[in-house]
Parts: sequence; structure tokens; C-alpha cells
Amino acid sequence: MTHATKVTVARMFLVPVFAFLAIAYGRSVTNHLPDENLRIAALSVFILAAASDGIDGWIARRFNQRSDLGAYLDPIADKFLVLTAVIVLTIFDWGESGWSLPLWFTIIVLLRDSVILGGIRILYSAKRKVAIRPHWTGKVCTVSLFFALGWVMLKVVPFSPAYPCAIAVVFLLWSMLEYIRQGVKILTHPPENPKPD
Repeated sequence: MTHATKVTVARMFLVPVFAFLAIAYGRSVTNHLPDENLRIAALSVFILAAASDGIDGWIARRFNQRSDLGAYLDPIADKFLVLTAVIVLTIFDWGESGWSLPLWFTIIVLLRDSVILGGIRILYSAKRKVAIRPHWTGKVCTVSLFFALGWVMLKVVPFSPAYPCAIAVVFLLWSMLEYIRQGVKILTHPPENPKPD
């Protein structure tokens, strides 16, 4: 296992730690006894996990440590972190006045990922090689998601979390349309080497 992949695996282990701290803080808010140490700890773990997304990529490129395992685990680790944070920060309030992610934002995040996964399933069923190339909107989408999540955890008042969420949604939908475009292109072109039944 390369060092880059080890960083990716470490990110996956940080996710349940973040979830535990975030849920504990949300419950303390619900009980009207917010423990700000829990919030800071959850935010710190989230920032560390989010930063590791760039670190493992840099290590892989800088030291030529690209691997099939790393390429497989990296997007899974990203989704694990983002979806866990989105769900936790939607269910639990992070402030006395309902400071949490809006439900419509969470629905759009889950819908986008469902559409992309469904499209990949369709390509596999049609015996097409899934060669979806990363698009810049996907990277910006991830950054904007991290920004919206951080906004809630930092409690950036008086501006509602709906503002950064609205910006993130633009890139969520844009990147989804780009992946759909690539998928349709693959589906409508005959495969060069059809997969055997």
C-alpha cells in the first residue's frame, strides 16, 4: 500500500470520529447546553479529513504513487466524508435558532450522487467501459460542499447557511450534467472491445 493510499484510508477512519463528535455537539445544543469544545473538535477533524483529500493526491503525483487501489478508494473516502457530514448537519441543529443545513440542499446532494451511480450502473449493464474523466466542475463542487459544511460548523452569522448551499448547488448540478453528458456519449458510441457475456 502506497503512502498516498494510507492517507486516503486514514481519511476514511476520521469520518466516524467526526460523526461521533458532530452528533454529540448536536445533542448538547438540543439539550440547551452547547459544548463548544465538541464543535471545535468536530470542525478540526473535518478540516483534517478534507485537507487529506488534497494531500493524498499531491503525494501520489509528487512521488509517482498512483495506484488502482488508491484511485478506487479516493472517491469512496470523499463521498463517505461529504455524505456523512451533510446528513449529520441536516439532522442536528448547530445553533439555538435551527442552525443546520437546509433539507432541500441535502436532497439535491443525495439526488446528484444517486443519478451518477445510476448512470454508472446503466453503462455497466450496457457492457460499456466506464471511463468517466474528472471534470473541473466536480472539483469545484467538492470545494463548495466543504465550504458550505464549514460555514455551518463555524457558525458564520448572521448569514444563513442557505447562501453557501445555493452556491454549492450550482456546481452540484453543473457537474452532474457534465457526468451525464459523458455517460450519454459513452452509451451512444459502440464499444471498441465489447465486454463478454
